Amino acid sequence: MADSRPAFAPTLRFVWSHPAHALSLSGGLGLARGWPGTVGAAGGLLPALFLVGLPWPVLAAIFAASFVVGVRAADVTGRALGVEDPGCIVFDETWAMALVCVAIPASPPWWLAGFVAFRFFDIVKPQPIRAVQDGLRGGLGVMADDLAAAIASIAVVDLAARLLGAL
Repeated sequence: MADSRPAFAPTLRFVWSHPAHALSLSGGLGLARGWPGTVGAAGGLLPALFLVGLPWPVLAAIFAASFVVGVRAADVTGRALGVEDPGCIVFDETWAMALVCVAIPASPPWWLAGFVAFRFFDIVKPQPIRAVQDGLRGGLGVMADDLAAAIASIAVVDLAARLLGAL
C-alpha cells in the first residue's frame, strides 16, 4: 500500500479552501490526531439519524450519488496532498458508517455493534476487502474498500440480529 502521509499537514484552512477538501476530510474530522478514521466513522452517525426510515430507493440514490461525489473529492484532495490515500481523507469512513447504520436495526446497541464491526473490517481489511483496496486506485480505491467493509459489517450485524431475534 502506498504511503498515507501527505506532503504537508492539512489545516482547517486547507479543509475549507476547496469543496472537495471539505467533503473528503468530512468538514475537518480528518484532522483528528491519532485515529482520524475512527473519528470519521463516528461522524457517519449524524447523517444516519436523518437517513434512517427513508425508503430504500431514496437511500440507494443518496448513497450512489454521494459515493460518486466522494470518489471525485478523494481524487482532488489526494492530488492536492500528494498522496493517493492519505489518512486524513475520512469521507469514505463517514459515508460507509452511515450506510451501515441505515442497513442494520436502528437502535444504539446495534449501531455500536455496526461501528465496531465496521472499524474491524476497515482496519484489518481481510480478503476480499484487501483485494478491493489493492486492486483499485485513486478516489475509487479510497471509497470502494470502505464500501466492502460496510457490506461485511452489515452482513455480520444482520446475522447477529437475526440470531438474536431482533430482525
